[in-house]
Amino acid sequence: MAASNRESESSSRTASACPLDCPDACSLEVSVEGGRVVSIGGSRVNPVTEGYICAKVRRFPEHVYGPDRVRFPQIRSGKKGDARFRRATWNEALDLIAGRMRQLVSRGQGDRILPFSYGGSNGYLSQDTTDARLFSRLGASRLARTVCAAPSGAAADGLYGKMPGVAFQDYVHARLIVLWGVNPSVSGIHLVPYILEARRRGARLVVIDPRRTRLAAQADVHLPVRPGSDVAVALALHRWLFENGAADAAFLAEHATGVEEFRRRAAFWTFARAAEVSGVFAGDLERFARLYAETAPAVVRCGWGLERNRNGGSAVAAVLALPAVAGKFGVRGGGYTMSNSKAFDLDALSAARADAWTTREVNMNRLGGALLGEDGGRVELLFVYNSNPAATIPDQGKVLRGLSREDLFTVVFDPVLTDTARYADVVLPAATFLEREELSRGYGALVLQRARPAAEPVGESRPNYEVFADLCRRVGVARDGDPETAEELTRSILDASREGRAIEARLSQGAAAFPGGNPAPVQFVDLFPRTPGAKVRLVPEELDAEAPEGLYGFRPDPASAAFPLALISPATDRTISSTLGDLHRGPVPLEIHPQDARRRGISDGDAVRVFNERGEVLCRARSNATLSVGVVLLPKGLWRHATENRATATALAPDSLTDIGGGACFNDARVEVERRGP
Repeated sequence: MAASNRESESSSRTASACPLDCPDACSLEVSVEGGRVVSIGGSRVNPVTEGYICAKVRRFPEHVYGPDRVRFPQIRSGKKGDARFRRATWNEALDLIAGRMRQLVSRGQGDRILPFSYGGSNGYLSQDTTDARLFSRLGASRLARTVCAAPSGAAADGLYGKMPGVAFQDYVHARLIVLWGVNPSVSGIHLVPYILEARRRGARLVVIDPRRTRLAAQADVHLPVRPGSDVAVALALHRWLFENGAADAAFLAEHATGVEEFRRRAAFWTFARAAEVSGVFAGDLERFARLYAETAPAVVRCGWGLERNRNGGSAVAAVLALPAVAGKFGVRGGGYTMSNSKAFDLDALSAARADAWTTREVNMNRLGGALLGEDGGRVELLFVYNSNPAATIPDQGKVLRGLSREDLFTVVFDPVLTDTARYADVVLPAATFLEREELSRGYGALVLQRARPAAEPVGESRPNYEVFADLCRRVGVARDGDPETAEELTRSILDASREGRAIEARLSQGAAAFPGGNPAPVQFVDLFPRTPGAKVRLVPEELDAEAPEGLYGFRPDPASAAFPLALISPATDRTISSTLGDLHRGPVPLEIHPQDARRRGISDGDAVRVFNERGEVLCRARSNATLSVGVVLLPKGLWRHATENRATATALAPDSLTDIGGGACFNDARVEVERRGP
């Protein structure tokens, strides 16, 4: 009995919330024994979660306690890239980093420090608080976080001021659901039950994706468009709406600007022209147009797949314009969903107390060039956190050459030994979201949650906000009154919000908070564009000036006779961006359509070389008839151990930028595939 009592005392179930890079923001129930997480399940605090979570997060304890976990600070003792380190204390490691920072600032070269991070844990506390304070006060270079969502964010902001979208719960009310460039079956699974329920109620489904995904196989219309052609397809739909009396003239007159100019730009795109560049049948385009025009409520779930090319921002803008032109707003289940990241009136920078930051800006998609001095400025100190650029940033070969510079001082602050950490001079152990406090919101689900630590930190790992506050003190830029602890930072963020008190009241009860207290607002009833005059701006001037061909311009496919195949790298059910890539062991094949494989004499399991002018990936081939002909696939988020030559899809991706937003053009990689020896 005594032993049983001791066991119960060391076991507990703790409420938590997943802040990882996924739209759903699941609420969690974490089982802990002896201070260690033993299992993770879903809870119903977030109404969208409905008590279940993805298999990826269920495996998270393997990530927390796996062999790649960084358990204490380390300092390089071998060649860069070899991952040979000696153990150090926190004081030794932070003093070394702070000393390097002070040296650069004393020489007037603070801008040679480059902080490099992306979403990572995506919480309000773990990014843009004490880290922004440190780097702004040092006068470090600024980072344009553009590897994902920059073109779509620019388009959504330009047209609607990032108006929040249709709540997932309201998809059951739609009679037509359009999934464009998104695959919720593997990234955002909690939308799927609402789609299936809508289907049971008689809703039609249209999927636009170069692959026949699980939902595409069930769809009424599947358009397997060529990567980069989405803008042509969307504009052809608009042309048909205008020319066939299906545009809502009354809505546009009252709620939109730039209507005639937008109509003029769409006029070129007949179904025949769009079919020619997209590879789909003109008849299927017309069928889609009629369905969309004649069905209400109709909702478009716009994803991020269509932004990852040279025409990406214009494509997203054209898709988001559809409910305005066709008059689909103003009813429950009608409109669009993109990112709801700005649904809450919260800003982590309010807690940063950052100085005015006007130093040079480095686009993260061109990290390799920045490290090699191609932009005229030489990075001397690179500080990587919440990111793994050696695996995720375009032109991988150039990034690795930059990371290999012996005179580049690199710090990597991460829970696990990533591909990037192998090139570090100092590796710092970061606490995972289960080991620290966090305030996080969904960018699909309209929900905000606060999570307390569920488990003891592994080894000497520490939270981001704590370490950057410590560095502020060591380099001499800390000031009296700076919020530093999780409690102080949360208070500062909430105090700066109009909704702060209401949010705090909900969170203090262990409940989720909703923007404006409404878990399912309706566009153009409860929500309106956050633009001048609350108008939909169909041709925003600033975006039109930024795009090389003007907004909605079309740049042709970069394929050539030498490199005819389009390489795509979509999300899978194995990783969240590159998080959990450490668990994805074993070789990963290149997926290729059987017709493309036969033309090249390739059979399943053959050793192949995927290559272009930037590099090559050596792997095995796997036939996949769900791909479009002319499209090959290597998954997003792979770590370098997943292929035979330690190169991933990013080795073949150009560091060119999207038309607006400076985004990554991963899906503009054009390659050839050839069979190797046995």
